Amino acid sequence: MGIYDRDYYREGPSYLDSLIPSGLVCKWLIALNVVIFIGQLVSRAAIMGHPHFRGEAGWVTDTFILDPQAVMSGQVWRLLTYAFLHSQDSWMHIVFNMLFLWWFGSDLETMYGPREFLAFYLCAAVAGGIFYEAWALTWGSTVPCLGASGAVTALLILCACHFPHRIVYVMFMVPVPLWLLAVFNVGQDSYRFFTNSQGPVAVVVHLAGAAFAFAYFRYQIRILDFVPSWWGRLKRQRSRPKLRLYRPEEAEARDERVSVPVATDATPFDEHLEAKLDAVLEKLARSGKESLTESEQKILMQASEIYKRRRT
Repeated sequence: MGIYDRDYYREGPSYLDSLIPSGLVCKWLIALNVVIFIGQLVSRAAIMGHPHFRGEAGWVTDTFILDPQAVMSGQVWRLLTYAFLHSQDSWMHIVFNMLFLWWFGSDLETMYGPREFLAFYLCAAVAGGIFYEAWALTWGSTVPCLGASGAVTALLILCACHFPHRIVYVMFMVPVPLWLLAVFNVGQDSYRFFTNSQGPVAVVVHLAGAAFAFAYFRYQIRILDFVPSWWGRLKRQRSRPKLRLYRPEEAEARDERVSVPVATDATPFDEHLEAKLDAVLEKLARSGKESLTESEQKILMQASEIYKRRRT
């Protein structure tokens, strides 16, 4: 079996992605949401004592919330940044969003790899922002929108597509299959949308996130597949050798040096390393990454380097 036949060479998260601690991107997203939420509270508290205070949200919220009119005036960053803001009047808004982000996102991050997972999460948030902007302009709404619920709904739907029969506990007590929870959420949001009973909840963002996740799963979209078209050209431009003047004296000096063979991309895969790798991969599948010794981890790293050179 050659290196190209192995699982870590196939589509999906690369072996290097698997070395990143599980759920790292989810943890960073949660930390970022919490830090920004604290910034919202602080910026609001700074103006609450002002005699002309009329319930303003503070400069952090005002700068990054999804305001339909502000987006039309060119502030397009709001189509993404709204997903990192939360209501300052209810701690449950951020707490449940972050819980769902961790519960559903950590498995998806392991499955897709941290980079593809992050791209999916951010694109789901932008999709929700775009759909909300379109809905607001269509119906003449000027109500701003904030919250990670759209992106989190996308995580719920995508996780349900992969693990429909996984049992989750609603209110930490009632066991229900994940597919039923997903259908209930979409059904509830659809009812609110079509009966125009949204209230303070921007359900159009939830539905946009759900539709984005279903399309992502149904058509096997990989967001990073669209990146190499420009990333590859950039790498080739950076790696292009620079022109140098030919100097005979330098050429003679180089000829006198001792040449040392260097491994290249065409170097055949070491059969001894391949045999060791088979044993390590079997142990990895059986007992997990934590069971590997330091020498076994070095074998995996060596194989990963060969994979990287051949892929680029």
